[in-house]
Amino acid sequence: MSPSIFGVIAPHPPIFIDAVGGGERHKADASLNALGEVAAAVEAYGPETLIVMSPHAPAVYDTFLIDTSDVMEGSLAEFGDDRQLRWQVDTELARELVKAVDLAGIPVAPRDADSRLRPGWLDHASIVPLSFIDPGHSFKLVVLSLSYLSFATQRELGAIIREAAESLDRKVVFVASGDCSHRLTPQAGAGYSPRGKEFDEKLVGIVRSGNLSEFSGIDPELVDAAGQCGLRSFVSLSGFAGDDPVPTRLLSYEGPWGVGYLTALVGEAAVARRPAADGDDGSAFASVTTPESEIVTLARSTLGAHLRGEPPPPPVLTDTSYPRRAGAFVSLHRLGRLRGCIGTISPTKPTLGEEVAHNVLEAAFEDPRFEALSAEEFGDLEMSVDVLHPAEPATIDDLDPKRYGVIVTAGYRRGLLLPDLDGVDDTATQLDIALQKAGIRPDEDFSIQRFRVDRFH
Repeated sequence: MSPSIFGVIAPHPPIFIDAVGGGERHKADASLNALGEVAAAVEAYGPETLIVMSPHAPAVYDTFLIDTSDVMEGSLAEFGDDRQLRWQVDTELARELVKAVDLAGIPVAPRDADSRLRPGWLDHASIVPLSFIDPGHSFKLVVLSLSYLSFATQRELGAIIREAAESLDRKVVFVASGDCSHRLTPQAGAGYSPRGKEFDEKLVGIVRSGNLSEFSGIDPELVDAAGQCGLRSFVSLSGFAGDDPVPTRLLSYEGPWGVGYLTALVGEAAVARRPAADGDDGSAFASVTTPESEIVTLARSTLGAHLRGEPPPPPVLTDTSYPRRAGAFVSLHRLGRLRGCIGTISPTKPTLGEEVAHNVLEAAFEDPRFEALSAEEFGDLEMSVDVLHPAEPATIDDLDPKRYGVIVTAGYRRGLLLPDLDGVDDTATQLDIALQKAGIRPDEDFSIQRFRVDRFH
């Protein structure tokens, strides 16, 4: 996969815009903040062109449309914002895309082939994400409409877009505009379906796993029940991004008005360098997303259910390679920083699954170093689970901070430090931190134990 791949999944409700939503829009602050992160990442990347696939641009059932106008403009006047917004079009790339898609044998046409397709008109599903990602209108634009051809063809289109941009040596960002289920609550304007939540959880899981080709395989009955508008945009993004697993960073998911809003960065160039947080120079690197282990999925789903006020999932691990019982530490990170870490040295629950389910809630809400985790933070939370092997007596010479964790004990005071931690590169540092955690002075008598862990992400 090309390291230059930069994709975005972006929601598009007009209520996100201040002139439309006013104070009401702050019910979706998680999404607003996530779109701010997207904007910072795009600016740092410095593309020449934004390619937006919009589910609300004029469409033809069996043909892809690409706007080749010199300029695209529009407003959110129907939602109460009369400002006219205008972007220059990358006409060279737009015309190259028409040619490339046609050469692949896929039905395609420029929007100016028929005045009824409103060439040069910018729809709200393009305007809303562009208003966050490119508020200064700094980049050129290409807008694509959906078709209702097969998902395989929709995905192939994404690959053609990537190849056409590469053929022109064009640095681009692909913006897949789309909302998730419109039927999450009984108050939702599109009506309610209990399967809306199921559909959105499926989307979130696919993004987390990085296996974006799975967008194409979602049960059609589930898609219909969800009443969504973004899936075909996401399918084309999967083709643009290339083979699974794709590096991803889920920034937020929420549904404050009964419609699901998912915001994510996709591709090596998008996730490799995250936007700077307060007091951070932005130099930290996000990890490439790989499918979560079962034990981390259990921790994540337990915490998610708690934050939503729902019953927890059964604390069951089906993988027989996990021990039946063990001590376990759950570590939470957000934006590259520790957000909570609590665990047990030896098992306190009947099963490892119950141990992890208990400890993830302790890490989120009871770690005295941090305030309780909020629901808004959940979307971009990174988790790991360390399953501890039994501790054994050791001397200082037996320690290796990359391989072994350490436990120091003096009377009732005890301190533990997990192995292979950033910044803990030598035995002296490891031992010093463990002693500080226990409140033990280095000149006191204390015992040492070491232990190994199996770390799961």
